[in-house]
Amino acid sequence: MRGAADCVRDRLGPASVVVANAGIAAAGSFAHTDAALWNRVIAVNLTGSAATARAFLPHLLTTRGHFLQVASTASFGSAPMMSAYCASKAGVEFFAQALRNELAPTGVTVGIAYLHWTGTGMIEDLDEHPVLRALRAHQPAFAGRVHPPGQVAAWLTRSIARRAPTVYAPPWLRFLQPLRPVFPYAVSYVSRRALARLSPADLAREAGVLGPGGRADWGAEDRSPALPVTPPHT
Repeated sequence: MRGAADCVRDRLGPASVVVANAGIAAAGSFAHTDAALWNRVIAVNLTGSAATARAFLPHLLTTRGHFLQVASTASFGSAPMMSAYCASKAGVEFFAQALRNELAPTGVTVGIAYLHWTGTGMIEDLDEHPVLRALRAHQPAFAGRVHPPGQVAAWLTRSIARRAPTVYAPPWLRFLQPLRPVFPYAVSYVSRRALARLSPADLAREAGVLGPGGRADWGAEDRSPALPVTPPHT
């Protein structure tokens, strides 16, 4: 990452805006998630965000720029079968809050983006998992809407231009912040009912990586098979 930062400086000058957006996810129970895969999700999502900030911080101090950390509504209420992803997104939220306070005297600003359902490859396989499918099914129709990446990018761009401390994609998520203490209980209620209906085979299924981007990262060293897909019911 330091090399990438040096390359940017050499070709374009010091960066004034940095977005930490790298992320992968794995779906499956903690007990049946390979430890290396669990650690990889944390490494990409949380440690990778810190590495990005560390590499580009000298740029931002020079330009008094803006750092945008992409978080997720997964930090509102942690869904079972995605423990590494939810832990990483809770981690990046608090990392960004700490960084914001540390950098406030320098003029560097830090924003946090809370993304909901965004139409990237990561969510292509979500409905293959019964618990995740149940959580989504219990959301109101407007909350389950998948937003195109271009629209989400436009929301993030506007927030960067304003140096906004937070941005919600979609914008209505801002009204849920006061309700965050309730989310863990709601997620627990729905997910436990869904878990109770699963077969032992479903619960014991080996965790896999979600989306082509995550599979490309994880498969780079042939470390794990892709996410097993449940055949359609006939």
